[in-house]
Parts: sequence; C-alpha cells; structure tokens
Amino acid sequence: MSTLTIDIRHAEPQDAEAIASTHRAAWSHAYAGLLPYKALRHMLERRNIAWWQRAVHGATSILVLDVGGTVAGYATLGLNRARSLPQEGEIYELYLKPEFQGVGLGKRLFNEARQLLDSLGCKGVVVWCLEENHTAVEFYRFQGGRDVAEGHETFDGKTLKKLAFVWS
Repeated sequence: MSTLTIDIRHAEPQDAEAIASTHRAAWSHAYAGLLPYKALRHMLERRNIAWWQRAVHGATSILVLDVGGTVAGYATLGLNRARSLPQEGEIYELYLKPEFQGVGLGKRLFNEARQLLDSLGCKGVVVWCLEENHTAVEFYRFQGGRDVAEGHETFDGKTLKKLAFVWS
C-alpha cells in the first residue's frame, strides 16, 4: 500500500517548469472563452519557465501545492497593491490544475497562503478575481470573503469587471 502525500511549501528554482505547466493548464481552463484568445495566448507564452525561474527569486512569495510529487497548484502573495483598501496582504494568484479542483486542495492552499501573510505581520487579506470567473467568485465567497470593491481590466480591447474579496 502506498501513501499519497500532500504538501504545501515554498517554491524552489527547480519547480519553475512544473509551475509553468500548472499555470498554462489552470489559466487555459479558467479563461478560455472569457478572455480574448490573443490576450490569453500572450499571457500563457509570457509566463514561461524562465519567467517562473526569475519569479521564484523575486520579492513575491510563491507557494506550491505538491500532491504526490506533482505540482498541482500554486499561489503568489505579498503586500496589498491597492492603496485604497486597508488590508495589508494580498494573494495575487491561486490556481490549481483542473484535475485537482473540487476536492478541497484549493482551500488548503488558500488557508496556507493566508497563514503565511499573517506570519509576515500582514493584517487582513485581499484577493481580486474577474466577476465572470464564476468558479473563483464562488470559491472566495465560500471561504468567507466579502466583496467590497470593484475595478476593471482590459484585455485586447475587452473590458471585464474584477471584484476585491477581503478577510480581516
């Protein structure tokens, strides 16, 4: 009998290829049909292995969700970029490969990211997501987030509303 291990840890340089693959799968799943094809393709091409190798060494914290030796998800986090919101921490991204969604792993990664921000002294957390990304909106509401602000992002001429979810 074998045991499946689930670990959430800080990303390391050797994770760059797996994170790039996870990013491509998660973003393709989440944004196909929502973002214009050209904009999505450009984002996927830009976040290649070299980009993630640099990111691992950058100021942003990156956590990976490791399921049995496979990077199944990742979260990027740091200081809140929206000066109009009082929360000090921000989870910039939280994505899982589609085949790992819906079984509680996203919640585990989300909670670990919040705990890391708390351990760094950040009071409160904000997460932004596109309003039309119904899966993400429902996920953050289910985690107890309150949507308190909105903004807009434009992708190849298509403007989409984004929502800010906060936790104290």
